[in-house]
Amino acid sequence: MKLIDDYNRVIDYVRISVTDRCNLRCRYCVDGDFPFIPHTEVLSYEEIIRFVRICALLGVKKVRLTGGEPLTRKGLPHLLKEIGSIEGITDISLTTNGVLLADHLEELKEAGLKRINISLDTLRKDRFAWITCIDAFDRVIDGIKKASYAGLNPIKINTVIIKDFNDDEILDFVRIARKWDHEIRFIEFMPFGDTSLWRSTEIITSRQIEEIIRRDFELLPSLRPGKGPAKVFDIAGGSGRIGFISPVSSHICAECNRIRLTSRGMIRPCLFSDVEYDVKALMRSGRSDDDVKEFIRGVVKVKPERKLEMGAIRKCQRSLRNIGG
Repeated sequence: MKLIDDYNRVIDYVRISVTDRCNLRCRYCVDGDFPFIPHTEVLSYEEIIRFVRICALLGVKKVRLTGGEPLTRKGLPHLLKEIGSIEGITDISLTTNGVLLADHLEELKEAGLKRINISLDTLRKDRFAWITCIDAFDRVIDGIKKASYAGLNPIKINTVIIKDFNDDEILDFVRIARKWDHEIRFIEFMPFGDTSLWRSTEIITSRQIEEIIRRDFELLPSLRPGKGPAKVFDIAGGSGRIGFISPVSSHICAECNRIRLTSRGMIRPCLFSDVEYDVKALMRSGRSDDDVKEFIRGVVKVKPERKLEMGAIRKCQRSLRNIGG
């Protein structure tokens, strides 16, 4: 059985926000004093496990846990282990800011975690403190190194490039990819969080980033491109990989294979749309798994074909910590 939308895209990937809480205050993610969701409105682990089990029956194979910062929620290794035991789920991964990673690494590995993405936008301590509003750079680097030593390779580092903030570090990140044998994924700046930071005319596109890199490095089409929207290259003459994710400047929607489940229990078919569907209310009303299955199938059927053109993109009403990135 497969989940297929009206544009013949197979949906086999679910990104789940397990919490809206975060130990950082990244300016492009959080907009002002955004209130936290009351605990009673956050999906329980049992509800998340039920949702994933039903999705697996519909052909979902891949699950990524996000936040907020997922490691701020207690008992996350238990959730990882339970999801990993669901028949049909073949890949489970985690996106984290890395601050708490070193503290939880052993129990995450024991729970079956195989892959990890770490968000890091700068290699300078002062800039890290400015963008995140917290001095935790050394803890993140420690977490990355320990994750690599623990065998969670290749580690993917997600880097949002912001004009006149960290665009002078692009080549430094490429050098890190080669030195540590990681994959650096350059992500275009999206319209979330602090509106004063984002203007469509001022973003640095993936094409511009690629041109900067090619002046100093030869990029080769990757022998392990993977699925999804990332355009991935190997670095000639060395290890490591470079990826480009272009949600603003390019039409990556044709390759979209995912839906999102927010920590509030809303299914979000498209990152750039504020349209959400309340599956939590359905599950808490005593409806059967078959009812939930048909609800999910119906949501996928109305998944939009594509996002707006770059010039028409507006700021999303929810922050990334509410959506799940």
